[in-house]
Amino acid sequence: MARDELARFLRDRRTALRPRQLGLPTGTRRRTPGLRREEVAELAHISVDYYTRLEQARGPRPSPRVLDALAQALRLTPAERGHLFGLAGTSVPPPAAGAVRRVRPHVARMLERLPETGALVTDAAYGVVAWNPLARALLGGDLGRGTVNLARRRFLGAGRMPDSSSTEESGHIVVARLRRAAARYPHDAALASLLSELHDASDEFRRIWETGPVHAPGHRTKTLDHPTAGRLRLNCDVLLVPEDDQEVVLITADPGSRSARGLRALAAAAA
Repeated sequence: MARDELARFLRDRRTALRPRQLGLPTGTRRRTPGLRREEVAELAHISVDYYTRLEQARGPRPSPRVLDALAQALRLTPAERGHLFGLAGTSVPPPAAGAVRRVRPHVARMLERLPETGALVTDAAYGVVAWNPLARALLGGDLGRGTVNLARRRFLGAGRMPDSSSTEESGHIVVARLRRAAARYPHDAALASLLSELHDASDEFRRIWETGPVHAPGHRTKTLDHPTAGRLRLNCDVLLVPEDDQEVVLITADPGSRSARGLRALAAAAA
């Protein structure tokens, strides 16, 4: 165990975080811009004394459970998490506890700068964790409640799902991603509950699951029948946020097309 390096790494990551990134009050009495030790300890569900001893290079070797809790509290990327385990003398970290269900502030701000592009972010279990107004106008107002799961929409009809030319293909894409998530996050209770619900309620989901589909995110074109904008021919492109195992879905139309005019009208109404 590299105690000095571990202590330095924890201090560096703690001071690099800002309270507002975690929804904590900033206040005016902070001596440093980062988090306090007691805040990290509380987020990791360990004692302040124990965490302090780790930062002072005089603590015992942390267990994998403690390391995993610290990685989550300090918002470490997968690479940083692996480094943390290595410093503690554990070369291979155990699987992450579950899918990341928060969105990084810079990713959320990116969506706001795309006024004529529908944009949303989904986690590894197809929960929608961020969206912009045009995406909400395209896919339904319930998107704004932050509780939408696109797998439930696709297989259980939970929420508005406009008719689309890619319905059959999308089923295989959704199942392929959920199978990857199940392998990566075997201890994620929320994901396990979702998969059980889909298996119990959808014959189509069970049938596709048994085929073991494999799919890589990329470009797709689909036609969507919108209740007010009419038939729209849309391009869907996916950008990856690999450190959080999330996908940014960008929905556009060909420039100058009737569909582009329809998107522009929806964007104006949403704004």
